[in-house]
Amino acid sequence: MGLFDHEARQFKFDVLREVSIKAFDGTLTEKFDDEMAYKLIPGMTADFRCCVYKEREIIRQRVRVAMGKCPTVKKDQKVRPKQIVKVLDAACDGCTIRRILITDNCRKCMAKSCRTACKFDAISFGADRAVIDYNKCVECGACAKACPFNAIIDTPRPCKASCAVDAITYDEYNIAVIDEEKCINCAACQSACPFGAIEDQSWIVNVINDIREGKPTVAMIAPSIQGQFDSANLDQIKMGIKKLGFAEVVEVAVGADVVAWYEKDELREKMAENVTMTTSCCPAFVNLARQHYPEVYHKNMSTMVSPMVAMARYIKKKYPDYSVVFIGPCVAKKQEGMDGQEVDYVLTYEEIAAMLVSQHIYLSELKAETNLEASIFARNFAFGGGVSKALVQAIKEDDNFAFTGQYADGIHECKKAMMIIKAGRYPANICEGMSCKGGCANGPAVITNTPKVKQKVDKENAPHLSRTIKQTLELYDFSDINVHRHHENT
Repeated sequence: MGLFDHEARQFKFDVLREVSIKAFDGTLTEKFDDEMAYKLIPGMTADFRCCVYKEREIIRQRVRVAMGKCPTVKKDQKVRPKQIVKVLDAACDGCTIRRILITDNCRKCMAKSCRTACKFDAISFGADRAVIDYNKCVECGACAKACPFNAIIDTPRPCKASCAVDAITYDEYNIAVIDEEKCINCAACQSACPFGAIEDQSWIVNVINDIREGKPTVAMIAPSIQGQFDSANLDQIKMGIKKLGFAEVVEVAVGADVVAWYEKDELREKMAENVTMTTSCCPAFVNLARQHYPEVYHKNMSTMVSPMVAMARYIKKKYPDYSVVFIGPCVAKKQEGMDGQEVDYVLTYEEIAAMLVSQHIYLSELKAETNLEASIFARNFAFGGGVSKALVQAIKEDDNFAFTGQYADGIHECKKAMMIIKAGRYPANICEGMSCKGGCANGPAVITNTPKVKQKVDKENAPHLSRTIKQTLELYDFSDINVHRHHENT
């Protein structure tokens, strides 16, 4: 029984685990992609694709991405370093090639509504049914809407349908191509692809190399890590990660408390100016504004850094020579980590799980003492609406002014919110935007996102409900740390 029901994700995990084993052993070579292809696909019978040769090439490309490389090496290939989401060409061609298809439901009726609706003369009639000339078809879908029998289906490929910024097109071979100028690295396409043909580039080898070389390294864990590893509680998770060789393991929830505390002051200022403010915790949401709605980014976006960056700045001040590694459910965080100097590497839950399994560390068997670093309000940043609730708590603990807020759930809702904010018609003082529906706990790189996770988290946090945000700030002194974005770097 694998860790994932999704076979492509299980293959990805298997590759990450094997790369971790080799990296920890110091035996990882440039030819490991070929070695791994034959290890995972040993026979001559294909189980998933047309032939074992294609299956092996897909594994090779997965290994390259897991080792921090591009999946393929092409002549004159230009790659933006901060483009984290990559297309595995060999895995992509399993998708349906045609978006508009005429089914057996076609009755070759006398109305011929489909032909009338087509403005490109792409539909004619054969012996039994309507026929599409794909050399003329532009996939507008007008024929599908016009057909009274619903005989024409409009099925956009999942990757393109999931992309809110229209960053996906197709080349002459119908392989997905990502427009790196438009892409916000939200990884919605990665989650949507049923073939696992879109993956995130990994820094797992870099992190393991730092650990092996004895470089002191701090792991910062995102709030959504709670409930991700079966029956292990948060303290067991921290201990298990430390056993991998990290010098310290800290909660980014501390940074979330700090962000909530200082963001309330900025909200008050925006309200005085009658300007809607947007939160800045979700990097894909920030990218959406910065790349596609720059007016909103500069006028409405909170200038607070994300909890990840706030905590990283604290650690860099305390341990200036340490390497800082963020561990979370988010692919866009990898790009955010590259945007500044505070975070050296970003790993996902998939990647840290592969490291743990590779070193035979079983979290639920560890004995760990309870160590409460942050408030429950900060830990609940992991769930949709959690940021706004933390702001309510921060205001309650301070000067108790009233505000209204709305939550944009998922990247498509975030886009709608941006358009309304740009038009100056947003009906609330603050917009909390999360690119993943349900929040970070439903990120593209979580181990599990079942409703049981939230129940488990609430049960584990229940004894600590009285912990305030102020108490966190009393333990962690951020008074001399800048927790705002540097506009000159954006």
